[in-house]
Amino acid sequence: MSKITLIPIGIIHSPFKSRNDAPIQPHFAKDICGTIELNPKFTPALKDLDGFSHITLIYHFHKSEGYKLEVKPFLDNHLRGLFATRSPNRPNPLGLSVVRLDKIESNILYIRDIDALDGTPLLDIKPFIPEFTNREEIRLGWINGKIKKRLNHEKI
Repeated sequence: MSKITLIPIGIIHSPFKSRNDAPIQPHFAKDICGTIELNPKFTPALKDLDGFSHITLIYHFHKSEGYKLEVKPFLDNHLRGLFATRSPNRPNPLGLSVVRLDKIESNILYIRDIDALDGTPLLDIKPFIPEFTNREEIRLGWINGKIKKRLNHEKI
């Protein structure tokens, strides 16, 4: 297989300076404001994006170091296969977050619900379209029932 080269299109700015400061998912970053500083050469690509309330960010976990094939996720006390978790330490450390888009001024996007670290390299932006991602029959595997407990601050 050939090597894949990705070029950041911008930088995500947030209040989170370290991994310990950052929320574990956008759900836990409600109303946290940030900005995206897009490389000015990509500004024309923002045309019509301002009509969307939410966008999907694909980014590089630039602070991740290495990975293990089994990890203990934040919602569990058991080792789970890496690909059955959302751990940032991965063979290809890519992050994915759906955030609210407040406004766009030139090459700066103002966003909310950001969980990425300040200085995170942004790889792509896509409009969030619920009808394209919703599924009728969803199984949640080992995490079933644990999300509500976590949201209610119950012991897992």
